[in-house]
Amino acid sequence: MRGRRSRWAYLRVAGAALTLAILASGCANLPDSSAPQAIGTIQPAPHNTSVPAPAPGREPELLLRDFIEASADPANRHLAARQYLTKEMSARWDDAASATIVDKIDLITDSRSADHAVYTVRANRVGRLEPGGVYRAVQGQYEAKFSWVKVDGEWRIDDLPDGVIMDRPDFLSSYQRNSLYFLEPTSQTVVPDPRWVASSQDQRATQLIGLLIDGPKSFLSGAVRNELGSGVSVFGPITKADGQQSRVGVGLGGIRVDFQGLGQMSVESRELLAAQVIWTLANADISGPYVLLADSQPLDERYASGWTTADVASLNPLATASAPVGLHALNGGGLLRVGDGGVAPVPGYFGASDNLRSATISPDGTLTAAVAETRLPAPEPQTAFVVGTYDGNVATALEAQTITRPTWALDGSTVWAVVNNSTVVRVVRETGTGKLTTIDVESGAISELGGPITELRLSRDGVRAALIVDGEVYVATVTRPSDGGYSLTEPRAIAHGLGSPAVSLDWSTADTVVVVRAGSDDPVVQVAVDGSRMDRLPSRNLTSPVVAVDATSTTEYVADSRAVFELKKNGQAGDQYWREVPGLAGSRAIPVLPG
Repeated sequence: MRGRRSRWAYLRVAGAALTLAILASGCANLPDSSAPQAIGTIQPAPHNTSVPAPAPGREPELLLRDFIEASADPANRHLAARQYLTKEMSARWDDAASATIVDKIDLITDSRSADHAVYTVRANRVGRLEPGGVYRAVQGQYEAKFSWVKVDGEWRIDDLPDGVIMDRPDFLSSYQRNSLYFLEPTSQTVVPDPRWVASSQDQRATQLIGLLIDGPKSFLSGAVRNELGSGVSVFGPITKADGQQSRVGVGLGGIRVDFQGLGQMSVESRELLAAQVIWTLANADISGPYVLLADSQPLDERYASGWTTADVASLNPLATASAPVGLHALNGGGLLRVGDGGVAPVPGYFGASDNLRSATISPDGTLTAAVAETRLPAPEPQTAFVVGTYDGNVATALEAQTITRPTWALDGSTVWAVVNNSTVVRVVRETGTGKLTTIDVESGAISELGGPITELRLSRDGVRAALIVDGEVYVATVTRPSDGGYSLTEPRAIAHGLGSPAVSLDWSTADTVVVVRAGSDDPVVQVAVDGSRMDRLPSRNLTSPVVAVDATSTTEYVADSRAVFELKKNGQAGDQYWREVPGLAGSRAIPVLPG
């Protein structure tokens, strides 16, 4: 049993206050970007209760815009926004009922007299912030009426709907996106769970640790593990490494967290817990050393003076594949390796082929999966799914009319694809014999979307799948039911406002998808996994149509009408343009990377 000291269990007992500090909201499409609830379960420091008063003598339509701007500050139950309400209305207003993010706000005058006015607010919904700071992209129209009266000569709101609306720029300036990190089921890596928080930097560590203890929300809950599970809490306040309680998480000085309720947790489990905590804090710009305690004793005696990111590097969510597989390309139906000295066919079957439509290489570079033309007369199957060693010991897994580009699972021996635009399958290759077994993936939730599936890419941690369904971009969760199979669940549209159909996509990082869309304007965009941001990538040097994309955490590759191009992510802002990959110019080549 895990011990408890309930009177000190700040993370569990005192959580309600901070949970009311951050609202959930709604949104359409954030290019850079429900009942809400404050997030976090650790006792927060007292908020400053001094907030600016509404400007005196201001007209109600201007005050209404000021009110919407003030609504982006969740502190003290939206105290800044409550200054615009009558006392009676403030007592009735349930600010925690919902939080909707909008853009393109219009104010329409319904009626106006000397001491009473009614305005309708119309806007585009772009998102919703759900309990725990979970962002969900939405679309649609927002419309609500706001009634104003004069109180002591100043206009105040005497009637408005429950919940909060925030203009997108105000939301982005008040809230920050930080990822919590949970464990992939086999504990090979950690998985990001993005959350939007509005606390100051010196409260960020407290809030993020509280959210970790609360666990993954909704669509990830059945797909990841959490070592900070039931019964875990924090003993006393989170401080700097030396115990100081001021400016915690700001600048140097590290972090000290004393967990309780871990009980007889194994050394391995403690290392995994440390990895979750450290990567969550490190990627929120909270520097180490990370002094982690369990019931006031070191979590691991080896790191009594503090952990660093190097101590949990094996689970680094930003790590790139260790195998030097490198860029490949499909050209003329065969697989080529692209190197500094030029391009050359890979050895064996894949390099000698002239009928490959798509291909992908396993993360360690030892296996290749491809879709090949059968060249059989209709109505015979037109494509074959082949899997084999990199140098060409190949077997056929299945034949069908259409098969999407294959995508490798984290284990490196299983590859997924979509057959006939509807059936998701896994092909498992036995290590010793090379025998292939095809197993259907339960994907009823995807079928309910009602369109053809033309692309499927597994994230590198294997917990999410990005799909194109009828030209729209979705992210689904990969779960493992008790029957030992796999399911695709909780599909969520993440690219509202894409403008034209998606034609290809790939994972750039564990929480970002790069998408190629039809059309000549801004053909390549990058989309956050929660749909909160959609950023246009440069289009310089590209010639439409752009038809394919493959990506690593550092570089994106696309194929347009005349060549394969690359875009380095670490380039200077003024130097962002696509560069031609030598050896692949003037051909209809398609980039191929591991994964």
